[in-house]
Amino acid sequence: MDTMLDIAIYKNSVEPIYQQLARHFRLQIESGRMIAGDRLPPTRDLARQLGIGRISVVNAYAQLQTDGLIAAHPGRGTFVTGSRPVRPVNTNSVWAARNAPQFSMREMTRLARQSGVIAFSGGAPPEEFLPVEALRQAINTVLDRDGAAAVTYEESEGYPPLRASVSDYVTSLGIQCHPDDVLITGGAQQALDLVMQAVLSEGNVVLTGNPTYLGLLDIAHVRRIIPVGVPVDDEGMRINELELAIQDHRPGLIYVAPTYHNPTGAVMPIHRRRQLLALANQYNIPVLEDAVYHELTYHDTPPPPLKALDDQGIVLHTSGFSKILLPGTRIGYLIADGFLRERLVRVKQSADVCTPGLNQRAMQLYLANGLLVGHLNRVRGELRTRCEAACAAAKQYLPPGAQWVEPRGGLYLWVQLPDEGPTAAELYITAIQHGVAYAVGTLFHTDGGGSRHIRLNFASHTPARIKEGFKRLGEAWYAWQQQYAPAVQRTPIL
Repeated sequence: MDTMLDIAIYKNSVEPIYQQLARHFRLQIESGRMIAGDRLPPTRDLARQLGIGRISVVNAYAQLQTDGLIAAHPGRGTFVTGSRPVRPVNTNSVWAARNAPQFSMREMTRLARQSGVIAFSGGAPPEEFLPVEALRQAINTVLDRDGAAAVTYEESEGYPPLRASVSDYVTSLGIQCHPDDVLITGGAQQALDLVMQAVLSEGNVVLTGNPTYLGLLDIAHVRRIIPVGVPVDDEGMRINELELAIQDHRPGLIYVAPTYHNPTGAVMPIHRRRQLLALANQYNIPVLEDAVYHELTYHDTPPPPLKALDDQGIVLHTSGFSKILLPGTRIGYLIADGFLRERLVRVKQSADVCTPGLNQRAMQLYLANGLLVGHLNRVRGELRTRCEAACAAAKQYLPPGAQWVEPRGGLYLWVQLPDEGPTAAELYITAIQHGVAYAVGTLFHTDGGGSRHIRLNFASHTPARIKEGFKRLGEAWYAWQQQYAPAVQRTPIL
């Protein structure tokens, strides 16, 4: 029996035509819509009906044959072999992790940059949030005031007036520290990397939430450090699971983002924060607190940072201005005291000597002029509007059974797709073809989980674009269902 020729080919897609065709048949077979014994159309006939070159069909069939999904029989035709297990309707995460298409963040970014695609996949704030004019004025003032000194090397620890300004700023968050405890870094990402290098060695374990920040997993991979995931819920890392993981893995570090966690948006309540610190002190394990989203609240005021509750100096607190102010300046900071601080400074000296001085001085002037508070208030108001638009659009356009928790702060909506339907990776190319992109949930997990989760950065777009993007996402999901949903079981042709 020839397969139905409802095959969508997008000739302007960055995905090669033969891969689109192979993907179509693969999903037909693995969904059960095509079964062992089904006959594929002759290559010449299929090419003519689809209006594509025959070589594309030949290459697609060759790929499927290599995968063991089809077999060619001279004189008879090409048939589905049935050698791969048929995917059940309720796909579990283990199957999805092993068999779903895999995408790196680099590949997703490349696809999302196509013209006309509404990309919810990134992690940066939108350009219209950035106070470019204020930065220009600050840079001009610094150059006029400091001359050549503004573009020479600074201390590895950072420009002293900026360290003092950061110390004053975090005091408003409840953190008591001396300027000497502040280390200026090339963004919060470098701060995470410095801590990983200073505290851990190759083969050591870092405990982190599961899911967790993709950048943390990237650092662990490069440094050959083992990330072990601790389950999270709506209140962040589960403390009972954390203690079990400590006992089982003897980690050298605990990484946690307790406020507006990326990607879930969860906020750890104060009682759980105290429990985490108690465990860290009990087992003498330093805690790396990632607080880059702490100020991006637009509902309730979140609990104080872990560092504000730390009376033993066990918390290494990192944040920066990339998410709230100016991503391109790459100004972050790390607060540490005791012997670890000196070790961190040595690691930074070997990494980049110093963070660019002009950026540091311009940022210090911006903070000293008291401009940050007003800017944050404007950003928070706009984020709330965009978050409400995203939740309304999700309710209107996403398929029945999709689940999410309305964020109280941060940039993201973490959505779980329905059990019956495509995984996030399976849906991705169809979504791109419908003009919308997102981040696939498996990228944020330590164990291949999250196959039915997607992260949507609603902050990147206006409410009108958010509505249109979610509409496209819903249309992509239904299009996938129509094309690849498992068919009624048929009797194979022998």
